[in-house]
Amino acid sequence: MEGVQEKKKVPAVPETLKKKQRNFAELKIKRLRKKFAQKMLRKARRKLIYEKAKHYHKEYRQMYRTEIRMARMARKAGNFMYLQNPNGHLSSGSEVSME
Repeated sequence: MEGVQEKKKVPAVPETLKKKQRNFAELKIKRLRKKFAQKMLRKARRKLIYEKAKHYHKEYRQMYRTEIRMARMARKAGNFMYLQNPNGHLSSGSEVSME
């Protein structure tokens, strides 16, 4: 048995392939982290946009209701109120703009 040389044990997977797999795994982790960060950023932006839209909706609804309330008060007192259109023109309640 002493005369028989032991063969070198060949690795099951070549070094180059191991290196390639390791690099691929690292890149995959980096990509997933970047993707997750982008997702969180998108989510935060979407939430901010939704909050702004909710704020604007509340503001314009409040302005609309105030105009209606003022018109009702004017009618009750026997006066006439001109409503302010969003484009800045004055119009009566019954007028229709042809613009």
